[in-house]
Amino acid sequence: MEREGGRKLKNVIEVKNLTKEYKTLKAVDDLSFEVYEGEILGLLGPNGSGKTTTINSILSLLKFSHGSIKIFGKEMRPNAYDIKRDIGVVFQDVAVFDELTVYDNIDYFCGLYIHEKSTRVKYIDDAIDLVGLNDFKKFYPKQLSGGLLRRLNIACGIAHKPKLIFLDEPTVAVDPQSRNNILDGIKKLRDGGATIVYTTHYMEEVEILCDRVIIIDKGKIIASGTTDELKELAKIEEKVSVEVMELDHKYIEELKALKNVDEVLYMNHILLVTYKKGKNNLVELMDYLKKESIKYNKIYSERPTLNDVFLELTGKELRD
Repeated sequence: MEREGGRKLKNVIEVKNLTKEYKTLKAVDDLSFEVYEGEILGLLGPNGSGKTTTINSILSLLKFSHGSIKIFGKEMRPNAYDIKRDIGVVFQDVAVFDELTVYDNIDYFCGLYIHEKSTRVKYIDDAIDLVGLNDFKKFYPKQLSGGLLRRLNIACGIAHKPKLIFLDEPTVAVDPQSRNNILDGIKKLRDGGATIVYTTHYMEEVEILCDRVIIIDKGKIIASGTTDELKELAKIEEKVSVEVMELDHKYIEELKALKNVDEVLYMNHILLVTYKKGKNNLVELMDYLKKESIKYNKIYSERPTLNDVFLELTGKELRD
């Protein structure tokens, strides 16, 4: 793969023909993909898709059946400590020590990789700045809100300045302020040269953060590309929502028969018309409403979202 200007991208992760079989289940089925230096890759999939198995295999936390995995151009193995020291992992479940302060927790995890004290002090301060915990250095985890606790969890995972970072649902169940802080911090990590593999159930985060997306289902890659490229896979061109207080069933049937209309739904006073490829759909809908003297309050149009694509490809909501 090449960036603009023709510069070839360097592989940070190379997965080839990865397969993980259990007795009655093939959790990962001949999976191959690459993660490039300096990108944020969104790795998405419904529950049971094989996403977690793939990540655990890459990290050598799980023995896989077939295939190969290289990180930084070297074969990844359970005892590949030279590789692992350049990897940061932030799992969804918070893993910090309750008896240590914020500062001491970060110091402990950073100290697993950075032994020189003056360097470690600087790295700890950088991590605290990144996640916005300067006012909470002496706090214990039990004194922190859920959002602050997740920020601490991230700081512990990235304090040693890893080149490759795995972030698993880092913003789940956090307040908006903490979410924005975390997303800003992730961008700074990428801008600082880190390569990031990002999993989330929040599609808006994927659109904000990710340079590229891979969608996995039933252990296979079913789509990959930028968010714009994935949206091109959607069979719908436009969704129009109209606030209508009352709508007779006959109008719904007539709307379904209009050119380019794919689906018509009416619920809680909202008329939702989904269109296939086509132009001037909104104008034609407004003309129809006017012709039939149907009164409406609000009307707006939107393009397909990444969530629409995901639902179309997998037949599931992301949280299924």
